[in-house]
Amino acid sequence: MARRDPHSWADEAQPRQQHLRWTARVDFPGRRLMGTAELRFDRGGTAVDLDTRGLEVDAVTTPAGAALAFTLGPADAVLGTCLHIQLPADGAHCVVHYRTGEGASALQWLSEAQTTSQRSPFLYSQCQAIHARSVVPLQDSPRFRLTYEAAVTAPAELQTLMAASSVDRTEAGAEATGRWAMQHPIPPYLFAFAVGALQSRDLGPRSRVWAEPEVLDAAAWEFAGVDGMLTQAEQLLGPYVWGRFDVLVLPPSFPYGGMENPTLTFLTPTVLAGDRSLVNVLAHELAHSWTGNLVSNASAEDFWLNEGFTVFVERRLLSVLEGPEAVALHAAVGRQSLDDAVAGFRSRPALTRLRTHLQGVDPDDAYSQVPYEKGYLFLRALEDAVGAVPFDAFLRRYLHRFAFQSLTTQEFLDFLQAELPEAFARVDVPAWVDGEGVPAGAPSLASARLAALKSFGLQLPEAAEARTFRPLEWQVYLGRLPRPTPRATVEALDAAYKLTASRNPDVLVAWLVPALSAGHAPALARTEAFLGEVGRMKYLKPLYAALLAREDTRARAEACFQRYRSRYHAIAAAGIETLLRRRAG
Repeated sequence: MARRDPHSWADEAQPRQQHLRWTARVDFPGRRLMGTAELRFDRGGTAVDLDTRGLEVDAVTTPAGAALAFTLGPADAVLGTCLHIQLPADGAHCVVHYRTGEGASALQWLSEAQTTSQRSPFLYSQCQAIHARSVVPLQDSPRFRLTYEAAVTAPAELQTLMAASSVDRTEAGAEATGRWAMQHPIPPYLFAFAVGALQSRDLGPRSRVWAEPEVLDAAAWEFAGVDGMLTQAEQLLGPYVWGRFDVLVLPPSFPYGGMENPTLTFLTPTVLAGDRSLVNVLAHELAHSWTGNLVSNASAEDFWLNEGFTVFVERRLLSVLEGPEAVALHAAVGRQSLDDAVAGFRSRPALTRLRTHLQGVDPDDAYSQVPYEKGYLFLRALEDAVGAVPFDAFLRRYLHRFAFQSLTTQEFLDFLQAELPEAFARVDVPAWVDGEGVPAGAPSLASARLAALKSFGLQLPEAAEARTFRPLEWQVYLGRLPRPTPRATVEALDAAYKLTASRNPDVLVAWLVPALSAGHAPALARTEAFLGEVGRMKYLKPLYAALLAREDTRARAEACFQRYRSRYHAIAAAGIETLLRRRAG
């Protein structure tokens, strides 16, 4: 056997998937997809193992309808179930006839009451890291890239979207079928679709925003600069190969800030701050078009190759779009989140390495800011060692060499040593890649504004100065308050600046965490309400952790989770359950 990805049943000695032809009918009342998945492999005549999770397989056939032998193995808590198929001797295709199971981990089915319009149901997918297998039977590993075509049938009054090029849409009575094609080979975690009452507005010649009608105006205004971002990214990284860069604003339950699905980035509505202060999320997802989508990590053990590079590119873009002062603030907030993540893995320090070993570990349990921010700092250290111009040239060679491939950390290091030997020699690569925590002397960005914010300590800023604070500046200031924070400091801050009433979610959460540590009653009430308003894990996890950190609010954490669990995506709910279980243990 040659199972190189610890999170997949896929065997590299077996045939490799090349193309998927997928058909699905959306059953909103039953909360299921009825589907067929025709897979084409690079060869036939032998057995192949596919990843599934909760799928109800009715039959496996050839495209002509002849039955193929198959077996479903026992369910594994992390991997799901192996679907073992005997391919025909004279063909490299199989067709799996199936239904998604109840509670498919990639899917969130929202009732009318859980949407902004409160008039139509909504469905969306989230396949990263290993949830595509709960929607489609395939080799669910980034190592096994594939192209696809799809046909999805749903109620005609709803709009169906996919992260692929639209081919056509036909209506038949109360149903409509949309067809799409993805011509570039993608890792399975980028397979994505959504169905809901959606409208669109063009942002530029290559970009469009989709959203529920009630938020479309706000989204179009917030993301008006996307074409400028796209042009700037091409100057740094080379041509954008995916055709369009459309964005879809999902309901509040979406568990991430964004998901970089090619041609259709998914975004949380929490970025609609009304002042364009959170568009760095959009810059991050755009950067993934090169670092993650064009060149992907081979498995979750190499996740930093996706995220560290993307944070690096995001901040290079922001340096042009917002200036170096803003980038220094973003990096300072990122370093705070990295330090929090390292502290959170105190009992499992191996998860603070860039190159991780995750046999038997659910990648969602290992998810943190470490691959993002430690990966970014490692790349900054390499850039500092040789200078921006040589490193930019290296970055473009890297993207060209590994385009439409998935690689391991070791493959990257081999390329680095061959292409940029002076950086490899000047930076302690093993300490960064295989060491725990953050190496001493990690790069840090300096700026006059950042230095001023760091100088405050527990001192309150003057009212005139605080009124000029941008959201990033509040995050830096609040993130540096000690934990637990003195109650007098918290009460004085809230009285002066009404932080509990902040409408910027990044600022609000940065405030609620220290305020909860101080036992500030208004903050507790706002936290309990806010946990029911959002599903983004960036906000949920620190707030639940802050509630769990105090004996007098631990029961509130459990009560909030029981009250709001049905509103969260399965990925977010599982993450909060893990927090509660660790505290109980």
